[in-house]
Amino acid sequence: MGAAVMLTLARAMWWLYSYYQLPQPFFYESNDTFMDWFNTAYWAHTSGAYDDWKTIYPPLSFVVLSLIGKQSCYVDADSLSVRECDWVGIVAIHVIFVVNIFLIARTFLKIDRKTAVPRSIALAVGMPMLYALERGNILLLCFSFLILAFGPLVKSARVRWICAGIAINFKVYLIAAVAAQLLKRRWRWFEGAVIATIVVYLLSYGIYGQGTPYEIFRNIRDYSASFTAAQVLDVWYPVTYQPLIVLLEGQNFPVSNAIGSRLADVSLMILPMFVRLGQLSIVVAAVCTWLRPEIVPNYRLAFFGCAMALMSSEAGGYTQMMVLLFVFMEPWKGIARPIAILCAYLLSMPGDIGFEQIPPIWRDSYLAGRFTEVYFYVAVGMFLRPGLLILIAISLSCSTIRDVWVDIRHQGWKDRWRYRRDWPLLPGVARPRRSALAKEAEQ
Repeated sequence: MGAAVMLTLARAMWWLYSYYQLPQPFFYESNDTFMDWFNTAYWAHTSGAYDDWKTIYPPLSFVVLSLIGKQSCYVDADSLSVRECDWVGIVAIHVIFVVNIFLIARTFLKIDRKTAVPRSIALAVGMPMLYALERGNILLLCFSFLILAFGPLVKSARVRWICAGIAINFKVYLIAAVAAQLLKRRWRWFEGAVIATIVVYLLSYGIYGQGTPYEIFRNIRDYSASFTAAQVLDVWYPVTYQPLIVLLEGQNFPVSNAIGSRLADVSLMILPMFVRLGQLSIVVAAVCTWLRPEIVPNYRLAFFGCAMALMSSEAGGYTQMMVLLFVFMEPWKGIARPIAILCAYLLSMPGDIGFEQIPPIWRDSYLAGRFTEVYFYVAVGMFLRPGLLILIAISLSCSTIRDVWVDIRHQGWKDRWRYRRDWPLLPGVARPRRSALAKEAEQ
């Protein structure tokens, strides 16, 4: 599977060399490379990010981008021309990308040397990470702090709290990964991470001077209310089935024509049920974790939190790197965990299979430095990728439910009331006896 990721990466480079653009599902606008970075940096040097641009980013992103770049480039310039001027920003994007490769490799070497190479390849140069690189998304920097907060590289709990607080201030939905730790009664860890989040927010707000909680909440609410899908480009690289369902409900060309109206109708019935099944499986696994917290590893709880957040709202395909990090921490044991790992490899492959062509258009290509004809397709990944994420969630939920059931069957229910005795206000409670599964999870 690691070799397959490398082969699809080689194909993507060949496609760029031959057709002067990256293949689907890389961003369809070939002249927009790195613009997630520079669009945000433009507003970091200009007032109105929350009122005019309607951003949902907390102020930390603007503080960081105001420090990383040539400020002189942002005077009386539009965002596209800024990209040609601010070479510091271009260098910063690639430096962060290389640092992430190092962090990923070190993390998986610590976890399991036997599987470190293929899993590092899949995550470090897989589709979500490369897509974030091509877009220049601040998610790259957020990922650096996420892996430090939840990976095995940092020993100090306080440093982990700070890293978690910084990550949440880049992407708010990561609060779900921290909140999920409460299922294991990690009260102190949760409280420390929340305090760090608040402190980082207050400091960044004090520096930037914009981005009150109300402004962020208002923009998130307006963004969610105005979400719609009217063309195939709206399902280009989705993380959920939400845009596809909206598109199928509108019966817009070319999706319905490509797959047939009957299949479209069946999809409208099945897809929402499949999404609910994935969410329900996480809820059941969370209840099981609460009953036997010592059985479930911490990284799986972080996965549950991120997966629930991503399945509930459309945040873009590059956000899959967050959940893939935790999936690749799983050992290859049993049946459910290997299924999840295989799905993670499939999500990491930088390419797609098109089966219905859309009329091409002519565009400038930033990477090729020339005018070129851009081809679009209705592709398999539009329908498959969100389903693979849900299948991963169901697989790891089933693994959690089974492990808890085995532990209960071996130990019985004699400790069934222990979850009443470990609130943070009642310290000094005797630790429950650990089973073999608990020792494995702890390791």
